[in-house]
Amino acid sequence: MASVKESMDVLLQSDGAMCTAIVDANSGMVLGQAGTGLDLELAAAGNTEVVRAKLKTMKSLGLNDKIEDILITLGTQYHIIRPVASKEGLFIYLVLDKSKSNLALARRNCQEVESTLALRSEEHTSELQSQLES
Repeated sequence: MASVKESMDVLLQSDGAMCTAIVDANSGMVLGQAGTGLDLELAAAGNTEVVRAKLKTMKSLGLNDKIEDILITLGTQYHIIRPVASKEGLFIYLVLDKSKSNLALARRNCQEVESTLALRSEEHTSELQSQLES
C-alpha cells in the first residue's frame, strides 16, 4: 500500500518515463505529480477533456463498459491515461519517451499502481485532500 508519492515514484521507474500525475477528472486539477518535461497542469486539464469525451461517446453508443486505459501515441511520446476504478473521477497520467520506453511494461505499471490506490481509496482521498491544502 503505497502513498501518492511512492506511486508516482513507481511510475517514474518505467523505462522512458518523463512525468506522471494523478488527476481529478471532475475539476481537471493535478492531485499529485512527479517528473519533468511537460506542464502537467495544462496536460491534466486537456486530458480531462479526453476522458470526458470518451465517456460521453461510450454512453451515446450504448456501450456498458469501462475504460481500462487510453493511449495517445505522438511522434516522440506515449501518453497513458488510466482511470482509477475504485475512485471514480480520478485518473493516472503517464508520459513516456517513445524511443526509450516499453509500452507493455508501462501499462502494467499503471495497472499495478491503480490497484494499490484501489486498496487504499479512503486513505488516498485523505492524502490527496491534505496535499491540496498545503
